[in-house]
Amino acid sequence: MEFRYLPMTEKDKKEMLETIGVQTSEELFADIPERIRFQGDLNIKPPKNEYQLMKELADTAGRNVNLKSHTSFLGAGVYDHYIPSIVDHVISRSEFYTAYTPYQPEISQGELQAIFEFQTMICELTGMDVANSSMYDGGTALAEAVNLAAGQTKKKKVLVSKAVHPESLAVIHSYAKGPGVEIIEIDHKEGLTDLEQLDHHLDEDTAGVVVQYPNFFGQVEPLESIRRLVDKQKKAMMITSSNPLALGYLTPPGAFGSDIVVGDAQVFGIPAQYGGPHCGYFATTKKLMRKVPGRLVGQTVDEDGRRGFVLTLQAREQHIRRDKATSNICSNQALNALAASVALSSIGKQGLKKMAAMNIKKTLYMKQQLQARGIEVLYKGAFFNELVIRLKKPVKDINQQLLEKGFIGGYDLGRTDERLAGCMLVAVTEIRTKEEIDTFAGEMGDLNG
Repeated sequence: MEFRYLPMTEKDKKEMLETIGVQTSEELFADIPERIRFQGDLNIKPPKNEYQLMKELADTAGRNVNLKSHTSFLGAGVYDHYIPSIVDHVISRSEFYTAYTPYQPEISQGELQAIFEFQTMICELTGMDVANSSMYDGGTALAEAVNLAAGQTKKKKVLVSKAVHPESLAVIHSYAKGPGVEIIEIDHKEGLTDLEQLDHHLDEDTAGVVVQYPNFFGQVEPLESIRRLVDKQKKAMMITSSNPLALGYLTPPGAFGSDIVVGDAQVFGIPAQYGGPHCGYFATTKKLMRKVPGRLVGQTVDEDGRRGFVLTLQAREQHIRRDKATSNICSNQALNALAASVALSSIGKQGLKKMAAMNIKKTLYMKQQLQARGIEVLYKGAFFNELVIRLKKPVKDINQQLLEKGFIGGYDLGRTDERLAGCMLVAVTEIRTKEEIDTFAGEMGDLNG
């Protein structure tokens, strides 16, 4: 048999047409005028049998560069981190792999507990009171935070640092159009948010301030100083987008008084997989917990005193009265959240701190090796697993040459900021070896010469 599935036979087709009362499938399109219908054959390849099709697709996929064929120093929001083998074993179990919405707690205790554990871990990492059950990715979580701040404060201006990931910034602009939130972008200076410009734009109409920690350039923003500026305006909120792996080492945003902390859990147990899917997290204070988008899982006891889990604090409007909803995102990334939870549980508290420290130390080593080969490293502040370098040749050309040598180069910052044309964002994670870093730095020195 040529097919792994059961195709529709002519007999099946005839029976279906008879059931709905027509003779031919053409009759289904009778309302479409003949003159505008497509005539002739589509310009597509003829069908192949399963073996031929699988071979063609495998050959096509084989032309892709991936993290197994090449050593990657590309980050910019998606990273190549260590993933414990247990992650795939757990998330491949059918009770998790096929689970969807745990509306019936009596048959969804395993899924609900997994989500509850994810929420708990996010709260511990961020230093916040409440976290939701996950969101699509870090960018949408950040945009939801902006709209929440505007709705809660009843103000329509939000200041967003340009040191935030440019794709997240674009999502914020898209989300802000509906409720009419004004987005003012604050420049970066020496790799950090320009605090003077931020202070200048802060006024009584400001709903919130958005910064990234560490920011898009890998620099660690001074959250304490930013919080002091935000406090000058009554009700204004501080929203922090944060890499949760970095929080295994850095002081959490909650300790600096952040009102909302969001980010992407891709760094825990989720492969790069060509850019998605990811798993966003959303954490906040008790004061705002009824405004949190998406789902919240709570712990309770049944009538016999046994521990149990339920969906709680859900706004009915999010499901039914959409026009009155605080958010129209009611779903979550349960499977990816589970992967993140399993990875965190496997790595452990001390392991996480060690893993985060390795990202810092190996990036520092990369910095030293690049500088030793005459490559300029921008910015002098503290950084986490990414640094910015300036090259003498176009980044695009150097990246193409690196590919030929078995490396995936860094992100071309000129794509999103003309001022940084010729600059590359290089990421170094804990799994990069000394030999890989040395070889990459050597190649960069030769290509940049």
